[in-house]
Amino acid sequence: MIAHLKGQLTYKSPEHTIIDVNGVGYQVFTPLSTYYALPSIGQAVSLRIHTRVREDEFKLFGFLTEEEQTIFQKLITINKVGPRLALGILSGMSPTDLLSAVMNNDCAKLSTIPGVGKKTAERLTMEMKDKLADMTLDMDRSADYIPTKQGFYDDALSALLNLGYKKPEAEKALKTIYSQNGKDAGLEEIIKESLNIL
Repeated sequence: MIAHLKGQLTYKSPEHTIIDVNGVGYQVFTPLSTYYALPSIGQAVSLRIHTRVREDEFKLFGFLTEEEQTIFQKLITINKVGPRLALGILSGMSPTDLLSAVMNNDCAKLSTIPGVGKKTAERLTMEMKDKLADMTLDMDRSADYIPTKQGFYDDALSALLNLGYKKPEAEKALKTIYSQNGKDAGLEEIIKESLNIL
């Protein structure tokens, strides 16, 4: 089983990336959160890998953080939640927001994720609560698991720098966003708005 890939990024899109490892190109499916933090084409990249092997398929799913990989692996154990939907859930909500929604039985918030209906949201809150309980402690968040404004700022800045933007430009874009609506925005939204400004 492939558990980790480190090589040169030769292609990236919101759906998947291709990593060249010693002349072999590996297609890796990633959530949007990982995609936005990938470096430029031609640069080195390292991803945690979940390998899915079935009779008719062999697919690799990649993640930049241990939290994303762990949540993905727990999500696909839920009835009727396959890898594609699990990636969609991670793309539509940060790990911290997902933990918060599950632990607080917030089905309405989970239902805002594309592909997640009311029944799936209810199933997630019921079946994921015990599976994610340990993670809430590991992530060392506040009691309601809502990230701090500064935490999102640092993550967004790191992602923009990895994409090749200069620090002064990235900081200026982030300050503009935070002065408008950054306090209520999620990490993915902040990164998207920053890229529009840049």
